[in-house]
Amino acid sequence: MLKLVGYPDRYSVAPGEPIAFQISLEEGDRFDARVVRVVNGDFNPDGPGLDLPHYPSAVDGTYAGTPKRADAGSYLTVSDFPSLAEHAAFTFRATIWPTLLKRAGQTLFAQWEAATRSGVMLLVDDTGLTLVLGDGAGKIARETLPLPLLERKWYDVTVAVDRAQGRFRLGVEALRKDFGVADSGCREGALPLPLGAATGLMLAGAPEPGGTVGAHFNGKIEAPTFMDGDRIIAAWNFSEGIRSVQVTDTGPSHRHGRLVNLPARGMKGAHWTGEYHSWQAAPAQYGAVHFHEDDLYDAGWAADVVWSVPEDTKSGAYALHLTCGETDAEAMREVYIPFFIRPPRAASARTNCPKVAFLAPTCSYIAYANHGEHITVRGVERIMGRLLHFGHQDVYLYDHPELCHSLYDKHADGSGVCYSSRLRPNINCAPRYHSWLGGDGSSLYQYNADTHLFGWLAHHDIDYDIITDEDLHRDGYELLKDYRVILTGSHPEYHSTPMWDAMKTWLDRGGRLMYMGGNGWYWRIAFHDELPGVIEVRRAEDGIRSWEAEPGEYYHSFTGEYGGLWRRCGRPPNMMAGIGFVAQGFDVSSYYRRAPDADNPRAAFIFEGVEEEIIGDFGLIGGGAAGIELDCINPLLGSPPNILRLASSEDHSPLMLLVNEEFTATLPNLGGDQNERVRADLTFAETPAGGAIFSTGSIAWIGALPCQGYENNISRITLNTLRRFMDARPFV
Repeated sequence: MLKLVGYPDRYSVAPGEPIAFQISLEEGDRFDARVVRVVNGDFNPDGPGLDLPHYPSAVDGTYAGTPKRADAGSYLTVSDFPSLAEHAAFTFRATIWPTLLKRAGQTLFAQWEAATRSGVMLLVDDTGLTLVLGDGAGKIARETLPLPLLERKWYDVTVAVDRAQGRFRLGVEALRKDFGVADSGCREGALPLPLGAATGLMLAGAPEPGGTVGAHFNGKIEAPTFMDGDRIIAAWNFSEGIRSVQVTDTGPSHRHGRLVNLPARGMKGAHWTGEYHSWQAAPAQYGAVHFHEDDLYDAGWAADVVWSVPEDTKSGAYALHLTCGETDAEAMREVYIPFFIRPPRAASARTNCPKVAFLAPTCSYIAYANHGEHITVRGVERIMGRLLHFGHQDVYLYDHPELCHSLYDKHADGSGVCYSSRLRPNINCAPRYHSWLGGDGSSLYQYNADTHLFGWLAHHDIDYDIITDEDLHRDGYELLKDYRVILTGSHPEYHSTPMWDAMKTWLDRGGRLMYMGGNGWYWRIAFHDELPGVIEVRRAEDGIRSWEAEPGEYYHSFTGEYGGLWRRCGRPPNMMAGIGFVAQGFDVSSYYRRAPDADNPRAAFIFEGVEEEIIGDFGLIGGGAAGIELDCINPLLGSPPNILRLASSEDHSPLMLLVNEEFTATLPNLGGDQNERVRADLTFAETPAGGAIFSTGSIAWIGALPCQGYENNISRITLNTLRRFMDARPFV
């Protein structure tokens, strides 16, 4: 089991700025910390080995530590809500769409003092609707309307409390009547207890002892309203301010609320007609918020280690290395928390920066944060074509679901996870981590796979900066304009519109892009207006995905943009990189065969010193340079007419399958052993402004760079290309 976990408050920090690290120590009371450079995070003995040199800094030392827990679960809080005990009578109404009724005691609203057990709550579960009263003197009473509801069906629920008359009434009314289903009714009775005083209000969660919030509701709530007779106490309209975490009270008292842990907004409500599919076109039909017991935006841990990065610190990949003893078979007592030091923020301070930059795909790292499909989904081994082994990190993730999910997972109620944040431990983003998706051999994917490129750049003494996706989203083209070459990671899959626009502008003005992976520029994402470090995806229409957005919920709540594949937004990856996603398989990787265009004089510099017809028949990720996810040329999707197909992969296994957006009817020959379209294309093309694009078309390409001491044909091709791309001479 993992005994240390933590996260930084940012993935990218500039020289002269502080970066804080939040640590949970699961064993003992002390841990040691030091900063390291990340050169190679792969400890496969067939590769160059771990290379994480110590970078002496002011934070090196021993620190006190304690266990910390994340308080998952989304809810609405209204801090200035007056005590309901001050009203002679009140009524609460809301329209709900429950999604996980087997969870006992889920809160619809709570005005509750946990320490004194005083106040009132309304709960729902598979027993029906329950009113809970606490008198503040130790007595609690529960009154239930024993009427089982159905999941994913809309209901109006009501509770009326008349303190003056000493009566209560609970009511449920199904908005759609189903033959043979008795799920509407009411119950009245005498109030069993006086109502104890409490202040504040929560929806979809209730205060618990110790200051936490629990008893979360799973499902949608729409139009919650409190009335005192004909007078509105509060009436929240969730269709207003959908891009925000603030919630508007349209009543006269303006008791606005705040959503915690990012429940899903832009959700269709009970009266969605199907006529409109964007919440901006018909906001009144998108008045619901979908709450989950396993939403989490910010773990909220206090900082344990803070490093003020010296002004002269070189841009690059770094990590905070933590230890609390010796690792053995039973426990892993060390962890690396990665981060990047970017070049200075001021353009005037970047005049002596390298002309090469690595664009760290931090949006993809966030999208895959705590990816748990291998734990929660049955039959994964069938997809992978091999047995999976779990490490300490996987076991920790299984035992700590409160750290929440990746954008590939589903919530406990079966709905897709559309938000992912970096403000929590990202267990599978670190040196030494073996991924279940990483192919046979090193089993690296995403961050740790990208360290193969760091090691290769260091071996060839290439000077470069590192910028991140978030930097690009925020700074745009201005951040790229002084770089001659941008290197991507192995899987730059997620891009926001500002990121896409900035990269395309840079290319159109002469930039040289080296796309070092596969399945890039695939999903469109959005960043939040108010909250840092969180992204949204809506898995609309089609594409390789583990869940589907509900019809009518294809538009991002963060921006209002249409979500899903960039291809469905009129911007296929071929328009950016010349090639686009075509197949995926996670068992073994294959090789490339040289194509006739390799002999084109335009590509002579790429193959200088490389005579072999077969290239990349080796690699640490799956045993070859072509594997995991593949891209190929497709002129119909925007591959430029001047593109050269230098080599293509072949001999893929039956588990390397054509992706579903590539066919319109189910075919019998989808596997790489039968379908000629299943291939990675190695390509090169010049751009009109004197720039160029070199694309590898394979996630496994980077994993072949370190083989044979970084001296092999994949390494030679990549180095030839990089050196020419660094040359200021225009290509056309």
